[in-house]
Amino acid sequence: MSKKVIVGIGEILWDMLPTGKALGGAPANFAYHAKRLGEEGWAVSAIGDDPLGREIMDIVTEKKLDNLIAVVDKPTGTVQVALDAKGVPSYNIMQDVAWDNIPFTPEMEALAARADAVCFGSLVQRMGSRESVLKFLRATRPEALRVFDINLRQHYYSPEVIDESLKLSNVLKINDEEIRIVADMFDLGSDDVAACRALVERYALKLVILTKGADGSEVITATEAIPQKVGKVEVVDTVGAGDSFTAAFVVAYLRGDSLSDAQRLANETAAYVCSCKGAMPL
Repeated sequence: MSKKVIVGIGEILWDMLPTGKALGGAPANFAYHAKRLGEEGWAVSAIGDDPLGREIMDIVTEKKLDNLIAVVDKPTGTVQVALDAKGVPSYNIMQDVAWDNIPFTPEMEALAARADAVCFGSLVQRMGSRESVLKFLRATRPEALRVFDINLRQHYYSPEVIDESLKLSNVLKINDEEIRIVADMFDLGSDDVAACRALVERYALKLVILTKGADGSEVITATEAIPQKVGKVEVVDTVGAGDSFTAAFVVAYLRGDSLSDAQRLANETAAYVCSCKGAMPL
């Protein structure tokens, strides 16, 4: 059986953790975990012509991650990450960096046409990369999974970006804090599952994946809501856990697993990442 082509498009950067820097960025994390689970994982982004960018490419090469990572005339992205007592991160994201300026290329268009799934977020749409992301999504096949991992960060989102992204998606991944923001934004009420189902109906989504941290996750479709708990985990940090969850769910879904089995693999993968340092453990 041929490998599925699974693409993460958006930010690639350095997470500057209290313990040192780690390669990060949600789409790169997503692509890495898709590859780790046996599929053809692609990272699409941009770096600067600088030491941090060259170091990213060294790691991407070492991890044998397929990529279309452009070199542009902007600095490589960095994020200052602070962890609270429970290992939960907060972020200070540098602006107008390389991944804010991803060019749309013929190679990207060709990759979009081959993609079985693509994952993208709201953060990458804060500046010039937005048009490249939208072009990529529009170049995918109708049957491809287009996963909007909403990934709300700081003030880098708007109702317009979220609405257009959902119109181009068929799967939404959102956490329990983000669903409250989106529910308030679109007047969807106070019940999280009902708000998710309203989004399924409004945007003709296949499903919404609602993650709830230590309380597990829930997969919501037009007709069912499937909750699943997680076991206890010795948390080192939670950076990249959500990205690994999404990647594992997509891999299992594309292989034809049930929603419950896909969710189980996703929970197990995220728990493993929480038990490790950084977003891309071996």
